[in-house]
Amino acid sequence: MNSDVKHFKCQIVDGIATVSLDRPERKNPLTFESYAEMRDWFRELAYADDVNAVVFGSNGGNFSSGGDVHDIIGPLTKMSMKELLAFTRMTGDLVKAIVNCGKPVIAAIDGICVGAGAIIAMASDLRIATPEAKTAFLFTRVGLAGCDMGACAILPRIIGQGRAAELLYTGRAMSAQEGAAWGFHNKVVSSETLADEADSMARRIAAGPNFGHMMTKTMLAQEWSMSIEQAIEAEAQAQAICMQTADFERAYNAFVAKEKPLFEGN
Repeated sequence: MNSDVKHFKCQIVDGIATVSLDRPERKNPLTFESYAEMRDWFRELAYADDVNAVVFGSNGGNFSSGGDVHDIIGPLTKMSMKELLAFTRMTGDLVKAIVNCGKPVIAAIDGICVGAGAIIAMASDLRIATPEAKTAFLFTRVGLAGCDMGACAILPRIIGQGRAAELLYTGRAMSAQEGAAWGFHNKVVSSETLADEADSMARRIAAGPNFGHMMTKTMLAQEWSMSIEQAIEAEAQAQAICMQTADFERAYNAFVAKEKPLFEGN
């Protein structure tokens, strides 16, 4: 997987890709270029065998301040409807790429996490935050709707309809304590240990059956629009496929030998 990117930070070590936005002096805003490059990177990730988990981290004490006011918001006020729709589809494609990348994504959230930054955290599979984390879906505060980049579909599934409605209507910040109580954050840790905690979680996941993880992530996304009957059948098919993997046989042999299985992702 390519780690030579221009508009965000990326490092790949031992099958763990650690990425973050890279404008800490401005609390890591997104630009047209970083949106597009991250979208393309996550799309390619679906076909990468050398990455088993992703940590989307903070940089300089903040996760992301969302779309850059000068580089994005200003130009948007001068665009035609056709140009605006191309932009909003492109930002939505980043969320779809994260959801469909086939790898567990862990957001490590420190400080400011707002607007499109909050959406990236929302689109991740797991979220670890610091007590200083402030997550806000700011869209109504700039005169827009709260229904941006899948927020009205995904956020209620994480924290519930009423809580999501409050955040999307008011644009207020959700504290780390609220996020943990509401199920948005999986855990809250100190800023000093955030990176290590996220890396440790990523490594624990990556040490598991990565083909199985890909199927789990696929089912978590696809079953949103299925009936219970369809979901049960889809999971039956997915699990039957996983039962043909070498990892399944490795797990059985390790159990018989009273050893810890060493998964290879095939």
